[in-house]
Amino acid sequence: MCGIVGYTGYRQAYGIVIDGLKKLEYRGYDSAGVALHKGEHVDVYKKTGKVVNLEEFVYGQDLQSTTGIGHTRWATHGEPSDRNAHPHYSNSGRIAMIHNGIIENYASLKSELINKGYHFKSDTDTEVLVNFIEEIQLQNECPLEEAIRIALKRVVGAYVILVLEAGHPDRIIAARKGSPLVIGIGKNEHFLGSDASPMLAYTKEVVYINDYELAIITPGELILKNLGNERITPYIQKLDLELSAIEKGGYDHFMLKEIFEQPDTIYDSMRGRLDLQAKQIILSGIEKYANEISNTNRIVIVACGTSWHAGLIAEYVIEELCRINVEVEYASEFRYRNPVIHPGDVILAISQSGETADTLVALENAKKQGAIILGVVNVVGSSIARLSDAGAYTHAGPEIGVASTKAFTAQLTVLNLIALKIAALKGTISDERFLKLSEELHDVPGKVQWILDTQIEKIQQIAKKYKDARDFLFLGRGYNFPVALEGALKLKEISYIHAEGYPAAEMKHGPIALVDENLPVVFVATKDAYHEKIVSNIQEIKARKGKIISVVTRGDAVSENLSDDFMEIPEADEVIAPLISVVPLQLLSYYIGVELGLDVDKPRNLAKSVTVE
Repeated sequence: MCGIVGYTGYRQAYGIVIDGLKKLEYRGYDSAGVALHKGEHVDVYKKTGKVVNLEEFVYGQDLQSTTGIGHTRWATHGEPSDRNAHPHYSNSGRIAMIHNGIIENYASLKSELINKGYHFKSDTDTEVLVNFIEEIQLQNECPLEEAIRIALKRVVGAYVILVLEAGHPDRIIAARKGSPLVIGIGKNEHFLGSDASPMLAYTKEVVYINDYELAIITPGELILKNLGNERITPYIQKLDLELSAIEKGGYDHFMLKEIFEQPDTIYDSMRGRLDLQAKQIILSGIEKYANEISNTNRIVIVACGTSWHAGLIAEYVIEELCRINVEVEYASEFRYRNPVIHPGDVILAISQSGETADTLVALENAKKQGAIILGVVNVVGSSIARLSDAGAYTHAGPEIGVASTKAFTAQLTVLNLIALKIAALKGTISDERFLKLSEELHDVPGKVQWILDTQIEKIQQIAKKYKDARDFLFLGRGYNFPVALEGALKLKEISYIHAEGYPAAEMKHGPIALVDENLPVVFVATKDAYHEKIVSNIQEIKARKGKIISVVTRGDAVSENLSDDFMEIPEADEVIAPLISVVPLQLLSYYIGVELGLDVDKPRNLAKSVTVE
């Protein structure tokens, strides 16, 4: 949520900042703005809508500056509007600031400032914070750096801030708590971003800023301090990421590109970890805690959105293979409950970004109670990765489309590897079963490629046929129940069509009342232990004139003949099948969105990384 970009150096800042904001558009936003330092003053330009609206707004203006900051806003406090867009000035106009996060005690701070004569032009918590900083600076007659440090000790909430001050033309001050910030290191220049994508064209050396750290950045120097004013040595990391990974590469949309990348990203998530010849799983990231994880009595999976669906599938897999009790929790609920956590419990966090606010807070609370934190994340150096005791990175690469596709299948791949590893350590899986599942996992990229090679035209025709439906019902059993949930979520995100996912056995407990000749019902009806039951469910819907769309195992004539339309997948063990059965549902959602003329990469109201509550 929200995108933050900054630059100070010898180049013109405006072009770098605007280009960086475009690379962060996938995060979701409703307005955009930039602030450029002009020596004795700071100029702010901002506009509701897309970055292109901002470009049109500033056309013809004097944009010459070598230091600037930019922001794309996802509304929290105050409606989307020009006045609520960032950056925000302090009352004097000397300080300009952009902010990602939520200041929870902004109302009390605002009351204090109003009593002191401050006036506010926006409804945002950000304008409150920048004026609070200025008030501290004036009252204490201190440098801006010190005023920011004092202010942040009183602030409750999450933030990344970038601040410019008139009279300091080559300096940006930044600070973070609970939202991501990356600083790119160049030669006599520095780049700032919510993630590394804005700086990939210029540098591969970056510093990930930690919570409660403050950075003073000039072209030639990066000074890093904690809020106690102690200097910290920046830890510079080398990015293993190419610019081509965040470009469309000839595809119409990032979402389609990322669906088609799945054979590679699934393979990459197994590479170096699945050794068929040695009949073993190598997960160096969890070796240190392997015994504790395999001997725990309880694993609690915490996640949000699509990652929560991956966690549901992992629950089935881990309980089946490892015989460990697994609970799956929405992080947003888990963090506010008073859950029973014992020392030695394993809290497994799943997050594409590694910055999901609710998941991060849930982990911090669990860690204080003695739990072992295991992270499955995609972004190296992210907050959840640093907080975790152990874990495994997925290797999906950057996912630009807001609706997760390749990150989901990469998560499932890693979770299957973890389950197989634990099962082997515990001795709860036979050698024959271990080898069979390992071989099936190894074959998944080829099976996904088969879908992409053979099913596209069929899925496009199904999308055209059902694009005007007002509602969809997605049904599955066992391992494919969470796949049905994921299919429904994808359709909601991409097409804005109301869709619900249910266990097929629950259909008769309410959802069947919705069925008529206008309702498309999508069954994940692959050949598994539940197949006869799911066929019975299909017949029940068909008897009530519902439109049947099925994901079927290739060659399953029974399911095909009962369906109005069907999408085929190769045969797979039911443990592994969700990695494959989800792909046609991703494609169906994509093509329905395209048929409706929607922006499938940036659905309305959604943000890629939810870094605030």
